[in-house]
Amino acid sequence: MVVRTEFEKLGYKPLSVKLGEVKLSKELTSQEKAEIAMVMESFGFSIIDDKKSQLIEKIKTLIVELVHQQNNDIKTNLSTYLSSHLNHDYNYITNLFSEVVGTTIEKYFISQKIERVKELLVYDEFTLSEIAYQLNYSSVAHLSNQFKKVTGLTPSHFKDIRSNKRKSLDEV
Repeated sequence: MVVRTEFEKLGYKPLSVKLGEVKLSKELTSQEKAEIAMVMESFGFSIIDDKKSQLIEKIKTLIVELVHQQNNDIKTNLSTYLSSHLNHDYNYITNLFSEVVGTTIEKYFISQKIERVKELLVYDEFTLSEIAYQLNYSSVAHLSNQFKKVTGLTPSHFKDIRSNKRKSLDEV
């Protein structure tokens, strides 16, 4: 909403505003881009103009949307999903991502999934089995092993630590 509002204040009518992307009906001049960049930076956003950086941001956006989408029914693997959405060969995508970001797409995907697991554990609305199902893990054991490998903690230990740090209102 902030991005759309600020573009409209500057006199531009965005055709669409999605996570990480604004589409306009016309090409912008260098001066217009600089003006928009100044306004967006005041809100903590940055403008990405070169094609490779745009592709990296699209990869990250697709992964974040995939992981944080409730009840996603993705039946293909990550490589097929990204290739079909970005219209690029997966080898090109993964090599570019690794070169620019310094980690593999798979590791980035796993770290996003683990962050989502942490979030769901803290909310305490779902069982570990339900979380594993939501995030398309083959089993709770697979989720637990991956969680421990990334965080050094088991999901139940992480949940215990989080709940021990919280105080009930009457204890405050």
